[in-house]
Order: sequence, then structure tokens, then C-alpha cells
Amino acid sequence: MKKLSPKQKIKVLTEKLWEIYPEATCSLDFEGDPYKLLVMSRLSAQCTDARVNIVSKELFEKFPDVHSMAKASYEEIENVVKPCGLFRTKAKSIKDMSQMLIDRFDGKVPQEMDELLSLPGVGRKIANLMRGDCFGIGGIVSDTHCIRLTNRFGLCKKKDPLAVEKALEPIIPKELQSAYCHRMVYFGREYCKAQNPRCSECPLKDTGVCEYIKRPE
Repeated sequence: MKKLSPKQKIKVLTEKLWEIYPEATCSLDFEGDPYKLLVMSRLSAQCTDARVNIVSKELFEKFPDVHSMAKASYEEIENVVKPCGLFRTKAKSIKDMSQMLIDRFDGKVPQEMDELLSLPGVGRKIANLMRGDCFGIGGIVSDTHCIRLTNRFGLCKKKDPLAVEKALEPIIPKELQSAYCHRMVYFGREYCKAQNPRCSECPLKDTGVCEYIKRPE
């Protein structure tokens, strides 16, 4: 089979993955609220999205908006978010970012990358998620699934999140970037797992996209 260029691979991926997952969306149940997604994204570090969805329901019942969250004590937030792990660090980020949103951005989540990165606990992964899912700007969310699959597809040979972002950004149309990354999560969980990937059942195995060779058991 003729080796595909990166752009050819993306063309195949955006066709096949949209067929497999026509309705792929963000796994965090943020109800279209940018502030909720910002908080939930911070909680998701080293925690499953399923647990974040459960914990966030209680968190937003107690502190439903940026103003009530900023007024809450660190301890009050810690008590709720403890099941997500790293609870002291996360609680501090959430309270401090809430206060900064009030002080600097009139209580609203900003859209610009530099402004998002100025918020406590927000890195490029969260910023790109916000820009793509809330503001329709696009952005490559270099999470563990995206990084693993990008390497296996031969689109980038580095594990650094920024390197993966820079490799994908110019070859995926802006309007598809957010949706593409969500499908990477779905595909990574179902087929292209970190351990024991389902290569024999992979719907991409005959497309020329994947360069990964599964090692013998």
C-alpha cells in the first residue's frame, strides 16, 4: 500500500471517524456553560470524566456560578472535590480562577489564548478545549489519547503535548479540530488503547493510516 502523507491520513481519519462516531461530543457534561467546562476541565486532571461529572453535579449545586465559587472557602470546595484527587491544588485553582474571572474579565470566561492561560491551573490543553467547545475557534486538545494515536498514526513522533498540537494544527481544518480530538478520545478508549489495543478489529487497519505494529503477547 502506498504510504500516505499527513494530509492524506487526516482526510481518511476525518471520513472514517465521523462514520464510526457521528455524534462524538465532549465527555464532560458542562451543559453548554463555559464556566462549568472550565471548572470541570481543571477537575479532570488525573481523574476520569465520569467521576468529574458526578462530583461536579454536587459542586455546582452548592456553588452554581462564578460569584458563589469565589466566595466559598478553600475547605468548602476541597470537601466536595476530594473524590477527584489532588483536591487541595484543584480547589485552590478553582477558587482563585473564579476570583480572577470576576476581577479581570467581568465574571466571564475569556476566549483569547493568552487570557485563558493567565488563569490559575489552565494550560494549553484546557485552553484549546474551551476555545473549541465553547467559542468555536478550534484548537488541538493534546490529551493522552490524542498523543498516543498521533504517534501511532505517524503524524508526530514526539510525546510532548505542544509538539503534537503543532504537528496537527496546520493539517486539520480549524472547524474540525475540536470534533477530531473528541473522536480521538472515543477511538482511543474503544480500539487504540494504551495497553492491548484491538488491532485485529481496528476499523482503520486497512486504510494505511496506522503505522503502529502491535508487539507479540
